[in-house]
Amino acid sequence: MGNDEHPLTLAPRAARVALVEDDAGMRARIAHVVAGHADLALVREAASAGEILDWLPQHPIEVLLVDLGLPDQSGLDVIRACRQLQPDCAVMVITIFGDEANMVQAFEAGASGYLLKDGTESDLALHIRSLQAGGSPMSPIIARQLLRRWQQAGVTPPPAPPRGTRDSRDARDAREPGPALVAERLSPREFEVLDLISRGFTYAETAQRIGVSVTTVQTHVRNIYGKLDVHNKSEAIYEARDLGLLP
Repeated sequence: MGNDEHPLTLAPRAARVALVEDDAGMRARIAHVVAGHADLALVREAASAGEILDWLPQHPIEVLLVDLGLPDQSGLDVIRACRQLQPDCAVMVITIFGDEANMVQAFEAGASGYLLKDGTESDLALHIRSLQAGGSPMSPIIARQLLRRWQQAGVTPPPAPPRGTRDSRDARDAREPGPALVAERLSPREFEVLDLISRGFTYAETAQRIGVSVTTVQTHVRNIYGKLDVHNKSEAIYEARDLGLLP
């Protein structure tokens, strides 16, 4: 059930975490990750904005994890309410929405972190600790978008990270023209695979449509990720659309 409360004895200095996510499977995966760390305590799970907004006023927490696409109202409303009710609570978005509009609105509403759902679970505990320490955890594609906004607005971004780090590659790539170079590197077959997975076809369905094995499709996908400098399907699709490679 979505409105599960966790009556437990907290470990010393454990950060109290609440989660609002309408997808039961994703909610369970996030809860499993948080439960595996003694310094984190998931004290509330909610499946809707209304559930968490009814609960927040009387229950202080350190971290709130929010999905933007909630069934009753936007997760942006939850973020704004949390900032008013609990100003010291750090809010992190976990969503499928990687577009600039949702990202900007979330940060303007008061979020301090923004993660895309694909591939976030394994590092979630690390991201929560970073959030608590004053950081702003972001998926690489989100960080790149912010960098581009700074550059387009003529704002000087923070100092570049050390060479060879993932963040330094993001900053470098944001300065490069990108689309023509990537288009040249992607093979016709990779374009075909990218188009099919962006339209929702599974690897098995893609393999059947183009007449190859699933293993070959997986190899194409890994190559696409490498050429687009992304880590998962959501980032690949967003980046390809941003570069004009997909409609």
